Amino acid sequence: MDPEDQKLVTLARATRARTGAAEGAAVRDDTGRTYTAATVALRTLSLSALQAAVAAAVSSGAQQLEAAAVVTDAGHVGDDDVRVLTEMGVASPLVADPSGAVLS
Repeated sequence: MDPEDQKLVTLARATRARTGAAEGAAVRDDTGRTYTAATVALRTLSLSALQAAVAAAVSSGAQQLEAAAVVTDAGHVGDDDVRVLTEMGVASPLVADPSGAVLS
């Protein structure tokens, strides 16, 4: 695996562990900046970790992403996550389990 992609998995894993959330995610924009986020599960707002990471990137001015990673027990990401990543230029994220082992 590319070292920069491994960094995304490490950041996503650390974010998930730090917050105790269901998922952690990290994305890298086309200038090399990284953004991390965890699952948002409020009564009035629900975002997957990938959606929250993309929102952080876009709100910081990112126009395009070049890579994304998510750490989850589920072993996959939902269709909504795939759609938002596709809109931002990423065909599919790296998906890893909580140990950091990449599943896809």
